Amino acid sequence: MPTTATNSTIVQNAIGNSNGLELAKVEQELLFVVFIHGFKGTDETFCDFPQRLEHLLTEIIPRVKAECVVFPAYETKGDLDKAVVRFTDWLTTLVVQREVASGLGAGKAKIVFCGHSMGGLLAADSLREFVRTRPDKDAPLWPKIVACLAYDTPYYGIHPFVVKNSVTKAAQYANAATTIGTALLGSFAGFGVKKAAQQSTQQRRSPSPPPQQSSKPSWSSWGGTAAIGGAILAGAAAGAAYYRRDDLTQGLTWATDHLKYVGNLWDVEGLEKRVEDLIDIEKEHGVVFRT
Repeated sequence: MPTTATNSTIVQNAIGNSNGLELAKVEQELLFVVFIHGFKGTDETFCDFPQRLEHLLTEIIPRVKAECVVFPAYETKGDLDKAVVRFTDWLTTLVVQREVASGLGAGKAKIVFCGHSMGGLLAADSLREFVRTRPDKDAPLWPKIVACLAYDTPYYGIHPFVVKNSVTKAAQYANAATTIGTALLGSFAGFGVKKAAQQSTQQRRSPSPPPQQSSKPSWSSWGGTAAIGGAILAGAAAGAAYYRRDDLTQGLTWATDHLKYVGNLWDVEGLEKRVEDLIDIEKEHGVVFRT
């Protein structure tokens, strides 16, 4: 992750590209730097970095009220579009509250997105959504987003080695869980119990063989016991799986939902279109795009 000084320089340059020189002519300007965590991130992903950056921005940019906020932890599962809706709603509410409280009016707060990993994709898609939903093509961008920065964001997907050894393995785990759940909850356990019971009945009906002297231990005498024990274990496993079937279902749902979210990294056409849109937005609206 870039240093605090590097981030402050990028943010300052982004403000400059958005008529930042006017900051010295007004009483106070609002600047919000919004941090967005990536896949399976939390509120603690960025540690104290936002606070340090906020202090530095306040010190180096005159007459600017800088505030670094972290988008609350969100579920990185399902459709990315749903996460975009949650984020844009949250940001819209935040900006309205801050602009009203400041008395500066709409469009006075400048916004900088800082997304980590897949949080960069969320930031990019949110920016695209704000641009797309303007009343008309000549309407100004609101909220006034001035920069979209990303740390380790896989804009063009991830390396095949990672795909092969991480996500593919996760899919294998999900398939294995399905197979195990089906076996335990299916006819396998019942078949094992039935077979063991038949063997036990046959042993009780057959006459006992005369005792034989042998210097070597015979494992055949343990066959029935082992079969019964195996059947009991199979039955116990099936019973445990039955009573924990909700957990198995939830586990499979968890894996499927999260793999669907990560699945955005396989949409090559969508990945390329996202980057092209960000470049166009920088040209047309002056929103700095850096990664």
